[in-house]
Amino acid sequence: MNFRKQVVFSLLLFIFCFNIQAQSGKDITITGHVIELESKLPLEYATVAFRDSKDNSVITGGITDAKGKFSISVPVGVYNVTFEYISFKKQTLLNKQLTKNTDLGNIELALDTESLAEVEIIAEKTTVDIKLDKKVYNVGQDLTVSGGTVSDVLDNVPSVSVDVEGNIALRGNDDVTILINGKPSGLVGLSSNEALNQLPADAIERVEVITSPSARYDAEGTGGILNIILRRSKLQGFNGSMTANVGYPDAAGISGNINYRTGDFNFFNTTGYSYRESPGNSSTKTEYFNTEFDDDGTLISDEENTFLNEDIDYDRVRKGINTNLGVEWYINDNTSVTASMFYKDSDNSSNASNDIVEVDNLGNILNETYRHDPETEDDKTVQYALNFDKQFEKPGHKLTFDFQYEDTSEDEHSLITENGLESEEVITLEDQERVLLQADYVLPLGEDSQFEFGYRGNFNDLDTDYTLAYYVDGAYEIDADVSNNLIYKEHINAIYSQYGSKFKDKFSFLLGLRMESTDIVIDQKTSNDYQDKDYLGLFPTINLGYEFSEDQSLMLGYNRRIRRPRSRYINPFPSRSSTTSLFQGNPDLDPSYSSGVDLGYLYTFKKVTLNSSIYYQHATDVFTFISEATGETVIVGGTEISVIKRSPINLATNDRYGFEFTTTYRPSKKWNLNANFNFFNSITRGDYNGVNFDADNLSWFIRLNNKVTLPAEIEWQTRLMYRGPSEDAQNKTDGMFYTSLAFSKEVFNKNASITFNVSDVFNSMKRSTLSTTDTYISDSEMQFRQRSFNLAFTYRFNQQKSRQERGDRDEDTGGDEMGFEG
Repeated sequence: MNFRKQVVFSLLLFIFCFNIQAQSGKDITITGHVIELESKLPLEYATVAFRDSKDNSVITGGITDAKGKFSISVPVGVYNVTFEYISFKKQTLLNKQLTKNTDLGNIELALDTESLAEVEIIAEKTTVDIKLDKKVYNVGQDLTVSGGTVSDVLDNVPSVSVDVEGNIALRGNDDVTILINGKPSGLVGLSSNEALNQLPADAIERVEVITSPSARYDAEGTGGILNIILRRSKLQGFNGSMTANVGYPDAAGISGNINYRTGDFNFFNTTGYSYRESPGNSSTKTEYFNTEFDDDGTLISDEENTFLNEDIDYDRVRKGINTNLGVEWYINDNTSVTASMFYKDSDNSSNASNDIVEVDNLGNILNETYRHDPETEDDKTVQYALNFDKQFEKPGHKLTFDFQYEDTSEDEHSLITENGLESEEVITLEDQERVLLQADYVLPLGEDSQFEFGYRGNFNDLDTDYTLAYYVDGAYEIDADVSNNLIYKEHINAIYSQYGSKFKDKFSFLLGLRMESTDIVIDQKTSNDYQDKDYLGLFPTINLGYEFSEDQSLMLGYNRRIRRPRSRYINPFPSRSSTTSLFQGNPDLDPSYSSGVDLGYLYTFKKVTLNSSIYYQHATDVFTFISEATGETVIVGGTEISVIKRSPINLATNDRYGFEFTTTYRPSKKWNLNANFNFFNSITRGDYNGVNFDADNLSWFIRLNNKVTLPAEIEWQTRLMYRGPSEDAQNKTDGMFYTSLAFSKEVFNKNASITFNVSDVFNSMKRSTLSTTDTYISDSEMQFRQRSFNLAFTYRFNQQKSRQERGDRDEDTGGDEMGFEG
């Protein structure tokens, strides 16, 4: 039996045959212990089948537990008893007469050396694993992210794009919920793009892209969910790996994960330290319109327009340590408790050198101002988690409890100089406490149905203290109109229930309803402004599936979701990127609601897998960022310049529709291709302060991965990415192409590997934008980080491929039983 048939056979037994009742006769209990012949270690999830001795049909069966043991009820009779495990030779007890409770003792399975090579070939699977309900990106197979960060990983995930500033979008929608092991986590931190840049890619096992989440998941995130699964092994004994890397621009890091499984305890730890320099730059040319007209169209002022050229060089340093330490206690075969602690401490710095030049309409320099903004940032996160997992006798019948507490602090300090003289001091102190309580209960109903309900409470308290001081007459004076202390509280209580079933192995459905009660407090201590907002939302979900055959499936999903304002969006404290521009939050921002439909099709034939979908989403009160004059002016080189503010507002409606497909193709054992194409159109309709912000933004992106095995078993991987142009009411952004490549070679009898990769080979990852308003026109280009080179060395101990495939067990990441993921 080949690898694929064994997997299908095992799953069928697990889902349908575990509790099949005997056709006739008195039931007896048959027990035993399946182990590996050479090492005598237990084989978890080995398949045991009791077959009719006459026609060899399956009467009943089951699987072994973590200790390799099984206990199965069967009617009295004569059976052919088979024992199977992937990459092992099947063993059969022929014409076994069973008349009473019997212990079959140790069943020893030997490695199948002939099929082992085939298993290893299949194990070297594609980077993208396409399923009907989600796409799974296997990080370990991607050479281009070795030695990189989680942001590098996400930039290579199907349907996901990461812009030049590290902002994450799913199908072009930047409202994405990021989970760690199926739950909110302090690993994401106060600023997700910065936090994810601190986490090493080697700590990640896989990323799940869920575009039509079921009611089990939080309703937050109109774009969908990215679920990041951390590495954790279930192998017996001591095993793990270590990775060290160096790079240019200057970068270095070391990380490792170790696991020790003994008896009823499993200890695990992942720790990493990284240092990374990330230089970048931006250039902006702005023309301010000084011609003014009154309401009747009469000319008031006809001064010459003002021209400013602004160049900024960024020199960022990111360094820090993070560790995840935990223990699992298997109280018995069906009950376990996991306790873990995560700690992250990063010390970041950034130097922004801003050169502002005023020129006339012929390009002659009128004056020049040099602004230097050195910033230090100290981030700390500690998180404690406790999980209880109870599996009942019937497969899929389970009860879980989760508790998480985390405390995150982020302190930023800037001492700004202008033309070499002290100018401003900016201090931002943020402290966040978050508590998660969660309980889930799953009850199978018969063989093909299940009922589930649960509760989740997210309690988030954020304290932001912002101070702006100007240097006047030899001392810093605090700007009382801007400096403030904001207390932001977001408490969410949610309950959900869902029911799913399958009919004749063809049609399946999962219907769910989630209710979330949100209480938000916005307390501006300095200005004594206080707002308390409460809102209750119902979020139905419908997921339907139909299997035409084993190779073709169709899925239809509907869900309603919410986008709550982030703390930065409602923070009224201005954040200055330069003297002439600032970002300011809007405390009156309300949540945005959306309803979406997703129709997906999955087709697998021979060496090709195709997953495509058409989707549509309608949202109300959408967040839109507008730029407008503040009415304030600053003196730059003797010229009075208007200050431009960028803020979010609730702007009418948005309709988004699109089409995407992901395909994988393996022409041969040494050549693997996968591609992802996403086309979407965003239609915004709304007016603000008499200004029309209607916009149609048609855009697309395509990503291609090509992996080839060269002579001498050298792996060569190339990634190509193109993001099409986009447009909204005020901005037009050009398309952008960039590529990365990597080479890898396994050494030391395949216990280690050396990988060299180049990110952004042509140094072309730059965003070019033309912004047009009633008061100015601006042409800008930004490069958040430059081309980089990285060399990584990984050493694995006690993680031979065959053992790893046999022993690894997936994390419980919130997926539904019986294939009901949604």
